[in-house]
Amino acid sequence: MAPKRKSESASIAEETESPAAKRVAAPDTPATGEKRKRGRPRKYPEGSTPKRPDGPKRGRGRPRKDPNAPTPSKSTTPKQGKRGRPRKHPVENGTETTSATTRLETVDTTSFEGRSYWLMKAEPESRMEKGVDVKFSIDDLASRKEPEPWDAQKHIRDMKKGDLAFFYHSNCKVPGIAGIMEIVQEHTPDESAFDPAHPYYDEKSNRDDPKWQCVHVEFRRKFNKLITLTDLKSYAQSVRALSNMQVLKQSRLSVTPVSVTEWAFIMGVADANQAKADAEASKNDSAEGEEPESSE
Repeated sequence: MAPKRKSESASIAEETESPAAKRVAAPDTPATGEKRKRGRPRKYPEGSTPKRPDGPKRGRGRPRKDPNAPTPSKSTTPKQGKRGRPRKHPVENGTETTSATTRLETVDTTSFEGRSYWLMKAEPESRMEKGVDVKFSIDDLASRKEPEPWDAQKHIRDMKKGDLAFFYHSNCKVPGIAGIMEIVQEHTPDESAFDPAHPYYDEKSNRDDPKWQCVHVEFRRKFNKLITLTDLKSYAQSVRALSNMQVLKQSRLSVTPVSVTEWAFIMGVADANQAKADAEASKNDSAEGEEPESSE
């Protein structure tokens, strides 16, 4: 007998070893006598109507509330958690807290009403103009014994005695608000514009129709920390109070108006910086005042 090929012997072995396939019995005809169809079988025979239960018909959804039932009182115990996305920053000491910028933005502006506010720029670093150094910083203003004339073209005529202005260091390595000065004398023609030897001489200006005006200002306060232009831009992106500040939108102007809200916010930043510095100084003084323990 000729030997069988390996493929043939393997297929024969599989046929002999594999059990016979099970035969699936056809489902019985439903008790209703109907021909079986695809899908879920009928709950009730065709043509028959189920008996309707006694009582009102029940609708879909949540059952109707009894109008006569008393309304339960709300619990006064605070909930441990809230629905929704968890906090990005955890609550401190289990109490609600607000960010520093949010607290500053909600500062009360009523104490700042009744006057106008401005921002006025000067150059704190040396720059020669017609052989004269035009450097002028807030320290220079603080050293003046008499009111200092301050010239500009725009907004000078709108300034009133008693208005306050931010002293802004401009055209320097780190521009920003350095402190506060007060308008002590309202606008008059700028005499320096008529002097050919002066760095700010303007041949187009004349006494009949002066092109330049000046007000006189006095030093009021120097901030312990400069509020930089970078700080102002950062606040403007996150705080609505500074979103329309003119110095950020019209950077070439040397004098710009400041709203009450903007003034209040920036003063809040300055006061917060001062309070932080005072607290650190007090802490350092306390540490220096402690006597070292004796080694005996």
